[in-house]
Amino acid sequence: MDPFELLKADHKKVAELFDLLETADGKRKLDVFKRIKSELEVHTHIEESIFYPALEKPEETHDLTLEAYEEHNVVKGLLAELSGARSADDEWQAKAKVLRENVEHHVEEEENELFDKADDALSNEELEALGDRMGAEKARKLGQPVPKQTRARKNTSKKPGIIAKIANFVGLGQETKKPAKKATKKASTKKTANKVAKKVAKKKATTAKSTKARTASKTQSKSVSTSIAQKRVSKAKSGGSKKRTGKSLTKKRAGRK
Repeated sequence: MDPFELLKADHKKVAELFDLLETADGKRKLDVFKRIKSELEVHTHIEESIFYPALEKPEETHDLTLEAYEEHNVVKGLLAELSGARSADDEWQAKAKVLRENVEHHVEEEENELFDKADDALSNEELEALGDRMGAEKARKLGQPVPKQTRARKNTSKKPGIIAKIANFVGLGQETKKPAKKATKKASTKKTANKVAKKVAKKKATTAKSTKARTASKTQSKSVSTSIAQKRVSKAKSGGSKKRTGKSLTKKRAGRK
């Protein structure tokens, strides 16, 4: 469970109740205040008993956590003063307004500063464990069932019993099955890699063969073109020789006459 989302949900619910407090009249104001008081008490409890202690040691969150404790004390004092009233007179409403301002200031510092630094200071596993504990404690305080996610975490963290240990030693337990799955996965990965390698090699061979064929074809065409050109030149020379021979014969005959 995400601890930040859990706390933000509480902040949002209390803000909505404060809006309702301002619009309520008479005795209804006191009823809404009781709901605000109940929500804030549970909220401060899970923060002070679980969340803040985890943030006191890290240097990034140490000072902000100590400041948050002091802000809680101010809010607790105002809640105590407001709880003793029998009517929501002007003085009571003024104190209720001061309470809201203190809560809003506290929420702003938490969501904009403390949460970010806590996210940097703690690992994801530590934050998830904190969230599970906070969710379970909140459910306990409200008399609600423990969230399923927390139960699942507890079940998976249990150590194997004596029978499971014996089964694992003999080779029948779950621990002996995991390597087989890993081996199968590795074999499957290797097989896939071999298939890909064969396809790549085949594609390269086909490309090389095609390139070779195109080169041979071009060479052959060039040879044919050269041969034809040579024949044409030879034929042209032969024609010229015949003409010259014909002219010389004509001259000889003329001389004889």
